[in-house]
Amino acid sequence: MSILVDENTKLLVQGITGSEGSFHTKRCMAYGTRVVAGVTPGKGGTSFDGVPVFNEVERAVKETGANASMIFVPPAFAADAILEAADAGIPLVVCITDGIPTLDMVTVLSYLERKSISLIGPNCPGVISPGKCMVGLMPGDIHMPGSVGVVSRSGTLTYEAVAQLTEQGIGQSTCIGVGGDPLIGTTFVDVLKLFEKDAETRLVVLIGEIGGTAEQDAAEFIKGMTKHVVAFVSGSTAPPGRRMGHAGAIITGSSGTAAEKIEALRSAGATIASSPAEIGLVARKVFRT
Repeated sequence: MSILVDENTKLLVQGITGSEGSFHTKRCMAYGTRVVAGVTPGKGGTSFDGVPVFNEVERAVKETGANASMIFVPPAFAADAILEAADAGIPLVVCITDGIPTLDMVTVLSYLERKSISLIGPNCPGVISPGKCMVGLMPGDIHMPGSVGVVSRSGTLTYEAVAQLTEQGIGQSTCIGVGGDPLIGTTFVDVLKLFEKDAETRLVVLIGEIGGTAEQDAAEFIKGMTKHVVAFVSGSTAPPGRRMGHAGAIITGSSGTAAEKIEALRSAGATIASSPAEIGLVARKVFRT
C-alpha cells in the first residue's frame, strides 16, 4: 500500500510546456507515472511527448479522467491554477511553485476549506510512492519500495533521509515533502494521520525545521499514534529573526526554535536523530526493534 499516489494515479500537469514543467514531466513519465494530460492556456490541441495538451483543466479531466495535478505555473498565476484544479474536482493537487504571495495562499486555503481536496505544497518537492508513482521532482533512483513513511518540510533533507534509508536496506512506503512556506495545504498532522491508517507503513521519519509550530502540532498527534516516529529538526544554530532558506524557516518566538520543537517531539515519544547524518542509522535501530 501507499498514501496519496500509486499505480492508479492519472496525472495532469499544469504548465506542462514550460521549461521546468516539461523537464520534470519527462522524469515522472520515465519513472512510470501515468501522465494523461497537460494544461497550458493557448496551446490546447497540441501534445507533449504523446500527452494531449488542453486549454482548461476541467476539459482535461473530463476527457482523460485525471485524478491528480502537478503544478509548474509561475508564482503570479499559481493560486489560480490551484483553484482551477479544485473546481475541476481533482482530489490531489501538488504545487511545486515557489514564491507564491502569502495573501494569495490565504485566499486559496480559505477556498479549499469547502472542497474535498488534498493540496501538497506550495514550494515542495512533491510525493513519491517508490516503484509506483512519482509526482514532483524527487530523484527517483534513490528510493526503494518498503514500509517507512517519510514526511518533511525540506526537500533536500527528504532526499538525504531517503538515501540513508535505502543504503540501510530500508524501503519507503511513501515520501512527501509538504513544503517550506508559512502557509501550506497539507500539514504534518494530515500526513501522520494517513500513515497511521496505512497498513503497510510500520515507521515514520519526520523532518522538521525552525519556524512556526508545525512540529509541536505533530508532537501532539504522535502521542496517540501506534506507530513509532523518528524525527530530526534542522536549524539548531539559526539566529532568531533571520530567514533560513524557506520562507517559513524564521524564528519569531521561543516556539519556533529547534530546541523547543525537539523537546516537544521527544516528550511525545519520538526518537530524535541529533544530526542529519544519523537519520538512517537511528531509523534502522528503531525499525529492527
